[in-house]
Amino acid sequence: MTIRIFATGGTFDKEYNERDGSLFFQDTHVTEMLCKGRCRVPVEVRTLMMIDSLEMTDDDRATILDNCLRCPHERLVITHGTDTMETTARLLGPAIVDKTVVLVGAMVPYTFGSSDGLFNLGAAVAFAQTLPHGVYVAMNGRVFPWDNVRKNKEIGEFTERG
Repeated sequence: MTIRIFATGGTFDKEYNERDGSLFFQDTHVTEMLCKGRCRVPVEVRTLMMIDSLEMTDDDRATILDNCLRCPHERLVITHGTDTMETTARLLGPAIVDKTVVLVGAMVPYTFGSSDGLFNLGAAVAFAQTLPHGVYVAMNGRVFPWDNVRKNKEIGEFTERG
């Protein structure tokens, strides 16, 4: 079973500019993270875009949906910025019924060393292999169905919507 990983950017893949303190995108770190985590699951990594999720448009989300629907694999992971991950999940959820799709992100960039990204990516790969068809958000060892998740900015974690 091969898992397709679609990279879209977000904090997951941000780099730090030491000169001016800004964050920017260069390329996805997913392949490096999988190697570092000693992942033995067959994966194919494809970069769809490298953007902050606050800048993601409806057209960008349509691109993600189209790639998911056209993908020959039924197990997918999407790296995504956390600020609008639930918005993308709500678009994908009703449209994708014959695949398992797990959206995942990080609160701290991978390159910072103290990132939750490596753990979150490993959990997302595991969830993609074991969950039934549907769309999910996986963060910090927890998994949520697409229609019952929110980013709780007060505590800095994803929780159920209720």
